[in-house]
Amino acid sequence: MMDFAVRDEIARGKATLAARRDADVERDDDVESAKYLATKVTYDGDDKLLDEEGDAVMMTWEAPLMEAHADVICAAKGRVLNVGFGMGVVDGCVRARRTSGHTIIEAHPDVRAHMTRQGWDDVPGVSIEFGRWQDVLPKLIKRGVKFDGVFFDTYGEDYDAMRIFHAMLPKIMNVGGVYSYFNGMCPDNIFFHMVYNRVAEEELRAKGFKVTFDVVAVDASADDIWKGVKRRYWWGDKYFLPTCVYEGA
Repeated sequence: MMDFAVRDEIARGKATLAARRDADVERDDDVESAKYLATKVTYDGDDKLLDEEGDAVMMTWEAPLMEAHADVICAAKGRVLNVGFGMGVVDGCVRARRTSGHTIIEAHPDVRAHMTRQGWDDVPGVSIEFGRWQDVLPKLIKRGVKFDGVFFDTYGEDYDAMRIFHAMLPKIMNVGGVYSYFNGMCPDNIFFHMVYNRVAEEELRAKGFKVTFDVVAVDASADDIWKGVKRRYWWGDKYFLPTCVYEGA
């Protein structure tokens, strides 16, 4: 059953991406992303970032996971890219590891304003690219910018959008560089969560990556964590942290 689901999802993904390349229409994920970027987000204290509907964009219970992701993408102490600032947790972790370069892509104007208030514009060695990654990455590719570590954690986009991001990775990563992403696909269903782990592994392997998953214990079960949040978005007690090493095309 698992093998069938993985093969089916990979085939559907190829067909979807081919259709999107051929069709001169606005994609559903573009519409959802534009809708999110046009609405307000709110920093609720120090522990959560909420969208206009009260759903959590990010929460501080994720901090131990962000530390683990930072360990992975900063291992070489090289140039690091983070896509999606959110509450700045992973960027704070990257900064603490003193990498040789640190680029942040953020598209939401309210988040960008928050970054300015926090002084990120003045942090030595940090470069901020304001805009959607779909627009920013082609510019970085044209300039020949490459990274030794990349992290992807956006909001309001689906796995098909991440597939498009994955297709660009070989153009922005040095051989030996490490890519990771917030692994939140289908968190309320372990079967489908594992399907997407396998799908991502096989699709990234085809692009020249060696992919492994480390199991990290997670405890987000306390009701107080989710107080003030419209919908809980994490249910399990294990997190499968992806480490994707680029071995070359």
